[in-house]
Amino acid sequence: MTGARSRRRTFSALAGILALALLAGGLSARDENWRAAAPSVETPSFPYSGGFTFARIRFEPTIWGGGPFMWGLDLKWNHDYPFAEENFTRIVDEITDIEVQTEGGNVLELTDPRLFEHPWAYLCEPGFWNPTEEELQNLRSYLFKGGFLVIDDFFDVRGYPVQWENFERQMGRLLPGYELVPLTVDHPVFRSFFVLEDINFDIEDARFYPVRGRIYGVFEDNDPSRRLMAVINYNMDIGDFWEWSETTFYPVDVTQKGFKLGVNYLIYGMTH
Repeated sequence: MTGARSRRRTFSALAGILALALLAGGLSARDENWRAAAPSVETPSFPYSGGFTFARIRFEPTIWGGGPFMWGLDLKWNHDYPFAEENFTRIVDEITDIEVQTEGGNVLELTDPRLFEHPWAYLCEPGFWNPTEEELQNLRSYLFKGGFLVIDDFFDVRGYPVQWENFERQMGRLLPGYELVPLTVDHPVFRSFFVLEDINFDIEDARFYPVRGRIYGVFEDNDPSRRLMAVINYNMDIGDFWEWSETTFYPVDVTQKGFKLGVNYLIYGMTH
């Protein structure tokens, strides 16, 4: 199992670069599945209980294919699934008094009305995200009504920020005129439960993390003194830290820090 997950981790780190190469060089006939509609997959459905259930956003990726992820597919939104949420929710259950669904979480499309039962949601790989107008309308309503969104796990090669550019374009559609504000360690989100001394999540292994990570925020009414509605982990992947926390792939201090950041996001999102 460890070997399979190690191969999946390496694939995850290289998949974005491979996808960019395919787009730049043109797709061959055998790569048609990267352009067709992604297959439908079954995920657990946990009913509303009044406590915290992890909500992962499912979306139709701009490209997809096979890969060493859940269901043998690289659907982008399924990176680190389901181990990330399973490990994260167990930590939340152990160190807080929050009632938590610890057997995983729900996977929801942005058009699913159940999204509004979840005050906190997680979206990964937004470099491959191209939401419909209906999805944007629902997500906008979710954020304006108090929902908190964590955006995670997208990387660019230095000097070629194609994933960031796509993400920035989609956010411009979602919230026209809103700024993506770089966050500093003195923001309340970084001391909502744990007091983080820094928000440096760079990994020395440059094969996987060649560019410095940054955390951005989107604020209510585009005002940094107001409620933080969304956080963006760019050139970062805290879901990966959660997923691999039971292995020796990352140092213990790295995975612990990833959990601390996630818990802070959760506490802030559920109290603001």
